[in-house]
Amino acid sequence: MRYQFQSDRGNIAFKPQYFTDAIKVLITLNVLLFFFRYVGLSEFDLAKIFGLSPGDVWPLIWQPITYMFIHGDFFHIFMNMFVLWMFGSEMESIWGRREFLKYYFITGTGSGLVWLTFNAGNSYAVLIGASGAIYGILLAYGLMFPNRKVLIYFLFPVKVKYFVLFLGVMAFISSLGASGSNISHLTHLSGMAVSYTHLTL
Repeated sequence: MRYQFQSDRGNIAFKPQYFTDAIKVLITLNVLLFFFRYVGLSEFDLAKIFGLSPGDVWPLIWQPITYMFIHGDFFHIFMNMFVLWMFGSEMESIWGRREFLKYYFITGTGSGLVWLTFNAGNSYAVLIGASGAIYGILLAYGLMFPNRKVLIYFLFPVKVKYFVLFLGVMAFISSLGASGSNISHLTHLSGMAVSYTHLTL
């Protein structure tokens, strides 16, 4: 897929006008599974079946895809779905539903497989969340609209290219020493790497 740089210097991001088709489906599936996991947590944990784990990925071969639809807590799913809506709506409008979904699953699955490779020896590790695909969308948006501005904390305007670069640098630095963290910074970084590779091929 090829991308084009845009030059709309004065535009502010965060202005999606509606829920596009793929965005509606993705958010609905994520919210429903989050609800089912929360309700049934005392009986069984969906993360054990649908989360990505080196110890279970065989024979549960669907995990590299399904892990993207399982989230840990409300803040986790809210932030991922919020960013998906804010940035993904316009990307789907440009690319079309089919191409957007293809991109979403390539970056999400790809970042999951990178994580799996680095955690192959830890059979108890479990990866959940759509962050790999979300970071892929952020990178694509930054490449498409580098001079647009986002409002940090809804107050401070920053060009998207600098915002995305900052996120990438932070993910890289955090991935070097985050062994005790519940946040997979490696997945964030690999989501961007897979995204850039896919967009520039």
